[in-house]
Amino acid sequence: MSEDVAPGPTRKRGRYRRRLRSRIILSFVLLGFCLTALFAAAAWNLRSRVENQLIERTLQREVNNLVSQVETNPGEAVFFLMFDARTWSPSNAYKVDPLYRDLADGVHDIRQQAPDGSWHVYKVAIRKGVDPKGTPFTSLIRYDVTDAAEAASKLLRLLIVTVVLFTVLSLVLGWWSASRVMRPVSDLAARLRAYRGDNKHPEPLAPRFPDDEVGQLAEALDDYSARLTEVVQRDREFNADVSHELRTPLAVIRGATELLLARPGLDEKVLQRLQRIQRAEQQCTDLIGSLLLLSRNERGHGNSNVAKVAEQLLDAHRAQLGGKPLVLALEGERGLVVDAPESALSVALGNLIGNAVKYTQEGQVLVRVVADAVEVIDSGPGLSEEDAASLFQRGYRGTHAGHSQGGGIGLSIVSRLCALYGWRVDIRPGSERGVIATLRFSAA
Repeated sequence: MSEDVAPGPTRKRGRYRRRLRSRIILSFVLLGFCLTALFAAAAWNLRSRVENQLIERTLQREVNNLVSQVETNPGEAVFFLMFDARTWSPSNAYKVDPLYRDLADGVHDIRQQAPDGSWHVYKVAIRKGVDPKGTPFTSLIRYDVTDAAEAASKLLRLLIVTVVLFTVLSLVLGWWSASRVMRPVSDLAARLRAYRGDNKHPEPLAPRFPDDEVGQLAEALDDYSARLTEVVQRDREFNADVSHELRTPLAVIRGATELLLARPGLDEKVLQRLQRIQRAEQQCTDLIGSLLLLSRNERGHGNSNVAKVAEQLLDAHRAQLGGKPLVLALEGERGLVVDAPESALSVALGNLIGNAVKYTQEGQVLVRVVADAVEVIDSGPGLSEEDAASLFQRGYRGTHAGHSQGGGIGLSIVSRLCALYGWRVDIRPGSERGVIATLRFSAA
């Protein structure tokens, strides 16, 4: 497993999130559509029910009247108020249109083409009866509702147009309302984006907004900004004070060490200890400079030769092996230069080399400089999946740490330096054993 550290903060992207303005507009559109559609459906249903009730009631009354006349006075001519009414018995049923001949009792909707080719819609009422002689017969009342059907079709089109029109109107109204409602929020967001933290005392936001929800939010942001500015200011002052107070004794140590190293005839053990003190002082100075840049989130500049810094770090570790059967070697490109101070490169690369030397009891630690990266390859115990997933977490110590010194913040510092300078760090198990740590200087 490997882990890359990319520059800058990353934003987790998941499901699509609509803006508040879009929600308001969508709410207006849905509200307008639902209300208009509900009104249209109610109007259509009411029209259909009223029309059907009127027609069916009229047809039932006429067909009942016709049956009553035939049953009571079969010899007299029937009379009715509606056109296209007739009665037939089984003996003359062949004279009736087959479309109506076998209809059951009740009211039916029939669509039929007229002789002129036009289509008509009819409401047909059917009722069966028996005359005084015992002969069964069927009575029919047909009512032409073509005009009513055309009117219903026009009404339906009108309702559809009304729904669409009101939906568009709701969209326009929602857009206008959302713009009015969201304008203070957008203004607040724009002012927050425009502020970059250059001023120690940012301009208050609350006076620019009315005393409403947005004004309360601006007031809360002002309070939070004041407290945050105070914390950042204290942090900067603390970092500057610590840096100054630590650099002073380190400068004294450096001067004293250089004077002692300049004296001839030093004992070999004393010389080694003085050189170790000198290297420790340089490491402390580099670390203080890097941490100060990290605390300020400022990227330092410089031309640092990667092979030169790696050779210095390997020399420092060779002097501290103390008889440990371990070979430290450097190979690869000698002209790779990165835009960063040597202190930052030394801290990042030094942690990787230091971990390799610490956990490798015997064998070799090889530093290989390639075109745009540097690799630290060791023959140590390897890397577990748990370690690979948590190496760059602050305070995490690997499973092979044992009782070794260290607080588990070295690789965390490396990852923060990579984020600051746009580098990437990757630590993965070797092909057979050990670990390969890669520090890449090119953008992802």
